Amino acid sequence: MRADNWQGWFEQRGHNGAKMPDGKRNEKQRDRQQRLRDANRQARRPDRDDIARTALFMTISTMATGDAADALEDFQDGVVAMLVEQGFDERASDALFDDLVAKYRTGARPFRRKVHLLHSGDVDQDE
Repeated sequence: MRADNWQGWFEQRGHNGAKMPDGKRNEKQRDRQQRLRDANRQARRPDRDDIARTALFMTISTMATGDAADALEDFQDGVVAMLVEQGFDERASDALFDDLVAKYRTGARPFRRKVHLLHSGDVDQDE
């Protein structure tokens, strides 16, 4: 077993090697995920969705306001094709992408402020 797999093994099993009950393992996973989210909030570290949302906004708003209508249409076709490959409905995916283009076309940032990031010293403060 590789060294980086040992921690996962110990999380699934107790230190004596007996398999942990699912409820106990799920509880430990929830606790670990909460500690990770708290640490990321304290460090003001964006997650994958924050970066993806920002990148999509920049891409669509730049293409929609410039002379890149053909490129935007090709981009939409590619995104929708990938969503369909994942099992999503093509018409629903196309409609949602059209809605995003209409929303992002103005260039105004549609994101809510991350109020918890304004209070860098306290991870529990939400306002």
